Amino acid sequence: MADTGNESRPATRAFFDDARRYWRLMSAYERFEELVVYALSLVIAIVVVIALYQLFQRVLPLVIGGGLDPLDHAVFQQLFGEIFTVLIALEFKHSIIRAAMRRDSIVQVRTVLLIALLAISRKFVILDLSATTSSMVAALSGTTVGLGAVYWLLSRSESPLRSP
Repeated sequence: MADTGNESRPATRAFFDDARRYWRLMSAYERFEELVVYALSLVIAIVVVIALYQLFQRVLPLVIGGGLDPLDHAVFQQLFGEIFTVLIALEFKHSIIRAAMRRDSIVQVRTVLLIALLAISRKFVILDLSATTSSMVAALSGTTVGLGAVYWLLSRSESPLRSP
């Protein structure tokens, strides 16, 4: 069968048809929220593209020149810190688009908690142990445990009750 390039078109068309239909039913504030979501999504997409471009600019010369030693702790920290930054921005953009497509509330607490956990994970990866105090590690650890507990509690409250 020949590839016409229209395989994803029906889903895209359906999305825009739904958007047009819902637009007529939305209040002025809901329309404002929708426009803000799309504007934020565009801005975040631009930031992701710029961050990815800068990541390639830094890493490709090192790979081509043979200067990249992933076993060097400092190189590992910097490289994966930058990769985490791009992943956090992508997840943030994805959560905004998902909220717009589902017509749910803009603020998704579980998603915000997951992004915060990703940001703390990034901090642990790039943490310079020689310049970090034990109180800083304890604070980051406590924050991680707290965010994880809140996420767990939210997950339990949203799941259907199970009988013993």
